[in-house]
Amino acid sequence: MKGRGCRALTPLSVVHGWGVCFLLLAGVALGTTSSAAAAAPRTRSSAALPLEINLAAFEAAKRHVTLSDGVDLAYVQMGDPRGTPVVLIHGYTGSALDWVPILPYLPRHWRLILPDLRGHGASSKPECCYDLDDFAYDIKLLLDRLRVTRADVVGFSLGSVIAQRFVETWPRRTRRVVLISSTGGWHPCEPPADLHEFDCGMPEIRALKAAPEADSPFMIEWWSSPTPVNEQFIKRERDNAAKLPLRIWRAVLDQSLTHPDLAAMLPRLTAPTLLIWGSEDPIMSPADRASLEIALPHAAVRIFAGLGHNQFWEQPRAVARVINRFLARQLPGAP
Repeated sequence: MKGRGCRALTPLSVVHGWGVCFLLLAGVALGTTSSAAAAAPRTRSSAALPLEINLAAFEAAKRHVTLSDGVDLAYVQMGDPRGTPVVLIHGYTGSALDWVPILPYLPRHWRLILPDLRGHGASSKPECCYDLDDFAYDIKLLLDRLRVTRADVVGFSLGSVIAQRFVETWPRRTRRVVLISSTGGWHPCEPPADLHEFDCGMPEIRALKAAPEADSPFMIEWWSSPTPVNEQFIKRERDNAAKLPLRIWRAVLDQSLTHPDLAAMLPRLTAPTLLIWGSEDPIMSPADRASLEIALPHAAVRIFAGLGHNQFWEQPRAVARVINRFLARQLPGAP
């Protein structure tokens, strides 16, 4: 992407009227054509891909909007302001930065909307409330403010169950949905855990006495993957997560990840759906996969062999190719 002029990409935000020239001058590649992603080799590299986006410039591009529920939400917009809106919802203790590895392989003609969830990233961190309905309502209010009536919704991990709740609650606001590393119902870890609890891999969070340090063994393990991921990116993720107050770690765990009844709402999810997992995901087990495949029998499914919870960090080209193809399909009944 180096050497492209500022006219190569359209303004990121139609609301604020700001552009991407300063990002390009900082060495940021904010989008490539879908054909470039399709041309990527299918063989897995033994080393992590280099970043094509300047992390500091990406985070400096965040704008803020105060929603009607009082939450100050940070977000990034990029791509074509007249293109199909695509909302990307990040995971637990992450931020919009979660999507940086895959962004260069998404089509530039999309209008990408990447929020920092409440309590995360540069968004406000209120004392309350952090259940799935709260998160989903924030997404709805953000789209209202951006005058987006209907969008494709892509969610990862925690963001995937927030995407479920958004799509189930406001089905007319959704075109298609992509659920990455998701589940149709939390499962017990081991007896005597309550059947509604999800504590697999989470007891360490309840044991924390303070927010974990970025380079602590806990954080290194928390952000690990079975195959290489760009070290600069992961270091930035750890640094950002270390800034979250411990009360946010616990509030989201207790209110959104401990007892949500996901299965009861899934019959309302009727939008065309793509389900993506990694075969080596230590969090979302085969039982989690089955819970969604059974509940959504018409969903497309892709499992990436050898990859973990964060497949689009490990093999962003390959994952983008699958997402791009799915979101490019014509909707039923469309002219």
